[in-house]
Amino acid sequence: MDDSAPVAVDTVLAPVDGSDESATAIEYAVAIADRYDASVHALFVLGRGLVEGMNAGTVDADDVATNTREFFEGVRRIADEEGVPLSTSVDDGYSPRIKTRHPGNVVLDTADVIDADFIVLPRETVGDPATEVLEQAAEYVLAYASQPVLSV
Repeated sequence: MDDSAPVAVDTVLAPVDGSDESATAIEYAVAIADRYDASVHALFVLGRGLVEGMNAGTVDADDVATNTREFFEGVRRIADEEGVPLSTSVDDGYSPRIKTRHPGNVVLDTADVIDADFIVLPRETVGDPATEVLEQAAEYVLAYASQPVLSV
């Protein structure tokens, strides 16, 4: 194996939660994708509070969908400015029935499904813990990812 071979990156996974920190992570993901002529996949991870609230009927699922769509519109603008291809998805970062389902696990499972070569995720958030969940995932992803990870 030649250690001087360049790193090949085709797909950058950027888990987001709607926070300002995850918007910053998108900017880094797009920059990396632009550098390597790669695409970005933005994964919106819904936190425990949102999932439980939607299941209980105390959080309006249409409001969550609207907020997610608006966040993705901003993500699309960032990717379009650099000409970086973008795909998106949304997943629950919590399940009341599956104890092993948590944000870190969802990120790594998605990375495997989309065959991500690189992961960029926010390290810490300072806002509402009901909606900003990726700080809980960062340590897990850093410890268990098989791809390079940039935590911003």
